[in-house]
Amino acid sequence: MANLTLTASNQALAWLFGLSATGPSGDLQAALVTAAGTASAAGTEVTGGSYARQDLTVAAPTGGATSNAAEIVFAGMPACTVVGVEVWDSAGTPVRFWFGALDTPRTVLAGDDVRFAAGELDFSLS
Repeated sequence: MANLTLTASNQALAWLFGLSATGPSGDLQAALVTAAGTASAAGTEVTGGSYARQDLTVAAPTGGATSNAAEIVFAGMPACTVVGVEVWDSAGTPVRFWFGALDTPRTVLAGDDVRFAAGELDFSLS
């Protein structure tokens, strides 16, 4: 899942070249999508059931990459097919930073849980 949004790319370049100290506001959260997004447009986020975005913590980066540090559980899902994950901050008006397709879409039944084991979601800048 190595896709930066255009917003994140611009913020990273501004930080790298000393133009800004901007970064995500609040906790980062993982969101599930049923239709993939692009660098400039969000995907179609899951709705219904008990679905809610989940807090995301990541391990210390090494080799230009990191991954989720703890299991992420989306409980009580609606019936749907999840095709990707997006990462948003938790600002009053949330900003999307990452997007990516799952290696294999996950079809879930109403009430199912979707789980990502620690280390399953990979983020890379290399």
